[in-house]
Amino acid sequence: MAGTKGITHVPVEARVRMRDGVELAVALHVPEGGGRFPSLVAMSPYRYDNDIVPEGSLFLWRETGPVEFYMAQGYAYVRVDVRGTGKSGGEYRFFDLKEQQDYYDIVEWIAAQPWCTGKVGGIGQSYYAMSQWFMAAQQPPSLACIAPYDGLIDSYRSVGYPGGIEGEFWGLWWNIVRTINQQPANGAAAKEVAYDLPLEVKRHPTYDDYWKERTVDVEKIKVPVFSIGLWSKLDLHLTGNLEGFARLKGEKKLLVTGAPNVFAAAAEFSKIELHEKLLLPFYDRYLKGKASAWDSRAKVEYFVRGANTYKTSDTWPPADVRYENLYLRKGPTGSLTSLNDGALAPQAPGKEEGAASYAYPDPGWVLGVVGFGPNGMPDPARRVLTFTGPALATDLEIVGPIKLTLFASSSRTDTDFFVKLSEQMPQSAEERAKGLNPASQIVSKGWLRASHRALDTVKSTEQEPVHLHAKAEPVRAGEVVRFDIAIRPNAYVFKKGSRIRLEIANGDSPITDTIFTHMYLPEKLGEDTIHHDAAHASVLTLPVVSGSL
Repeated sequence: MAGTKGITHVPVEARVRMRDGVELAVALHVPEGGGRFPSLVAMSPYRYDNDIVPEGSLFLWRETGPVEFYMAQGYAYVRVDVRGTGKSGGEYRFFDLKEQQDYYDIVEWIAAQPWCTGKVGGIGQSYYAMSQWFMAAQQPPSLACIAPYDGLIDSYRSVGYPGGIEGEFWGLWWNIVRTINQQPANGAAAKEVAYDLPLEVKRHPTYDDYWKERTVDVEKIKVPVFSIGLWSKLDLHLTGNLEGFARLKGEKKLLVTGAPNVFAAAAEFSKIELHEKLLLPFYDRYLKGKASAWDSRAKVEYFVRGANTYKTSDTWPPADVRYENLYLRKGPTGSLTSLNDGALAPQAPGKEEGAASYAYPDPGWVLGVVGFGPNGMPDPARRVLTFTGPALATDLEIVGPIKLTLFASSSRTDTDFFVKLSEQMPQSAEERAKGLNPASQIVSKGWLRASHRALDTVKSTEQEPVHLHAKAEPVRAGEVVRFDIAIRPNAYVFKKGSRIRLEIANGDSPITDTIFTHMYLPEKLGEDTIHHDAAHASVLTLPVVSGSL
């Protein structure tokens, strides 16, 4: 049975005073019949009175999971409007310290209620998952466990400025928050959220104190954690679930699912089946002290895209990964039409291998960096730089972090690198003769602004570069510079006969990146050059599990 309807149970509303005197609005969903129950808490700026709308993909912010299902399982479910939203007092400031402290106060208030056993767990997707990370870092004594489903821990690196490049997602998300507060589903009084988050994002282009305050200190989390991420949310939450799991010191398990997109992810979390299988055993174990299927669950589980199967491991990334190189080389490969049709090969380039340049904005760009093919359809590869490997002799499985070491120069003192790793499918000779490009599937992405190339030498590893983003350091026009670019981790099988393809441009497109796009700025006028000779061996490093390059 799937949860497809909004909440029909009428909650008891209460107001809870925080340490600074601000009162938060709370909706209590407590099972009937009396008694004491372990409690789940979900906090967001989405107004709990909007929970009457149907669950699923239409209302993407409806991410509580099936409330009444948990009541039937003997749990109280507490919904809270974070300060400055819904029916709560105070001013909203997007995960500032006051909001974080509210999480502590709410947990301890719930635990002290006569209907609660004194044990509280966190629940929910996206914002609700982010709030769980912050909640646990506040260390409220009565918090017993959290299960952040699809939740980031670092707003700057994950979505605000991935690679130091400002994303457009804030404007879209902020318009949703404001609208659903002003026009709630039940017709209650409108709430104007005056805070201008997109403006604040623009005011803080580097990783400064604003962003540090809004980054979870994962090392402070002591309670058991079930970190659940989605490969399809690599533009937003994925690194939070992976990095959060890696940095946790206590009891923890990781699951990365195969939901194909943000809409499927929202629909999946609303279904009772997911909660029966994944989350209920976790909560039963740590909130009720019951033996459950949780105890036999592997420490790490992940969906392998392309193979459409789950695998398990004791570590992330799995211990049997070997890192192999594919060097950017001179083409053509003849396998597609692009600005350069460069090659990828296991052999390093020679002295006179050369370089590939492109001027921008390209006159063929229509929707971001995407142009149109001869059939009048959008063609993501046609007007960008590509580097493509030979047809694979066997299936090739990769699992883990992906890295691009790139040597590049620019006519400008700053530029952006948008990198996509794709599987290029086989194409018939007839289709190739028509000039149509082969079908492809994006596997993962990476981003880096040239002026943000400085590495965090403490957090970076050989395979996973982490950048400081502390200040902008311009490059000198025409100078060849090394850039270490993290392509977000994934688990994927490239099929026999397909080709591995790398795409490079200085922008993206709503065609390829849906709601996670970046504005093409008026200042982006110039020419960039990707170098791939013996002295500047640009190389893609893949985490290979099986197969050969």
